[in-house]
Amino acid sequence: METKKLVLSPYLKYTIEGLVIFASVLFSFYLGNLNQTEANYQLKNTYLNDLIVTLEDDINQIQMVIDELNESENKINLLQNDIEKNHLLLDDHKALSSAIQINIALSFFPKKGVFNQMISTGTFELIASDELQSNLLEIYNHLNERNYAISNEIDSWNINFTDQMYLNFNIRAGYDMMNGEFYGKEKLLNYDFDKSYYLSKRFNGYLSRALIYSQQYKRLLSNFSEAYKKSKALATQELMLDQN
Repeated sequence: METKKLVLSPYLKYTIEGLVIFASVLFSFYLGNLNQTEANYQLKNTYLNDLIVTLEDDINQIQMVIDELNESENKINLLQNDIEKNHLLLDDHKALSSAIQINIALSFFPKKGVFNQMISTGTFELIASDELQSNLLEIYNHLNERNYAISNEIDSWNINFTDQMYLNFNIRAGYDMMNGEFYGKEKLLNYDFDKSYYLSKRFNGYLSRALIYSQQYKRLLSNFSEAYKKSKALATQELMLDQN
């Protein structure tokens, strides 16, 4: 019995070939999208690892600023106790040495590089945790704006406070740049002690204002620290979930 060969019309043949080519292209796009999606998630996780390191660095920086502010508050309390006792607790040199080392104009500068990279590359939107996204936006937008505002206010006040103190006590000071976590420490070299100014309401008012500013800034830093620790925990959790 003779076998009949199936003969396709040219139109049907071209149609089938076209469908095969279309399916191949479509499948290639599908594989390409899968690969790109996988690459994006790998990039997101790389950024999350970098973010965790950055958050830890900033947490440590916050604590160092708080430690410096606590040291300044101790000096303020020392001076105000002496003022209340009519300058009977400290000698002139100890009082002014403490005064010139009061530094509440310490600013915390968040490391924003990794966060900015995540925003610019679109990997921020790949974060699965809405809470982590919200926390990061709170840190790098709202809290950062508050930090900028209060730091500027304190810096402006501190310039006036320092100018008045150096003027009224005719202070000459040196600078030990290797002492201290951030900016070094001033060292008293010479002065004319003005007891009337030292015991004045103006000088005591400056000290009280310094104490309030320090405590206000520490409260903001505490908010930063809590948000950082929460974000670090959430980022670690997301990485663990992605690995499973």
